[in-house]
Amino acid sequence: MLLGIDTSGAVSVALARGAGEGDGGTGQELQVLAVRSDERSRHHDEVLLGLVDEVLLEAGAGRGDVTGIVAGRGPGPFTGLRVGLVVARTIAAALGVPLRGVCSLDALALQAATAPGAPAGSAGEPRRIAVALDARRREVYWALYEAAADGTITRQDGPAVDAPATVSARLRAADALVGSGTDLYPELLPATTRIPHVDAGALIAVAAQLEARGEDLTSTEPMYLRAPDAAKPSVRKSALGLGDRPGGR
Repeated sequence: MLLGIDTSGAVSVALARGAGEGDGGTGQELQVLAVRSDERSRHHDEVLLGLVDEVLLEAGAGRGDVTGIVAGRGPGPFTGLRVGLVVARTIAAALGVPLRGVCSLDALALQAATAPGAPAGSAGEPRRIAVALDARRREVYWALYEAAADGTITRQDGPAVDAPATVSARLRAADALVGSGTDLYPELLPATTRIPHVDAGALIAVAAQLEARGEDLTSTEPMYLRAPDAAKPSVRKSALGLGDRPGGR
C-alpha cells in the first residue's frame, strides 16, 4: 500500500493499493482506499500524524502494510512543506520503504482532468489545464498542463510564482482553471471547477503516471520558489539600535 502526504496548502493524507511497481510490483490498478484532509492553515504539525492514523484505520491497515510513500514537494509555504516532508521522510526511514516526491500542482491538474463534468478541449486536441495556488504576498504559484484523453497529464510550463494580474491572461486561456488562487482572486482567475487543494489520492495517482513514463521521483527537496518570509537581517544591529558602528557609538 502507498501512503500519500501533501501539505502544500491544506493537509491531505491518503492510502492506496496497487499502482504497479510503485506498490511492490503487484501490477494492480490504483485503488484509493481512504483520504483525510484538514483545511485549517498553520496547523500542519498538529493534525498530520492523526490523519495518517485515520486513513490506516479506515483501510483496516497498519503501518507495516505501507510499502511506499509519496510526498508533495509543493510549491507552498515554507513551514507547511517542511512539516509534511519531514514526516514523510521519517516514516519512510522507520519503515524502510521507498519515498517519492511529486510537484503538488501536478496532483491538482490531475484532479481537474478527472473531475466530473471537466471541460473538454478542442476536437482531437488535449485539454489545457491551469493551476493557481495561493502563494501569499498577493501572489500565486502556477503551472500549465495538457491532459490527454486517457487522463494522463503533462506539465507544459511552471511551476512559478507571480502576481495574479501577471499570469491572468495565460491561465484563463486554459480549458480548466483550478486551485486556491481562484478563491482569492476570482475576477482575475475565475475557477472552472472548485478544487482548492491537493487530494493526496491524486498525488499517488500522478506519481504512478510519472514513474510509468520513466521520470525520476527520488528527490524530496521542497519547491519553495522563493526565499522564506523570515530572512536573516543583512545589517547587524545592536540591542540599543545603534547599528554596527565600532564600539557601539
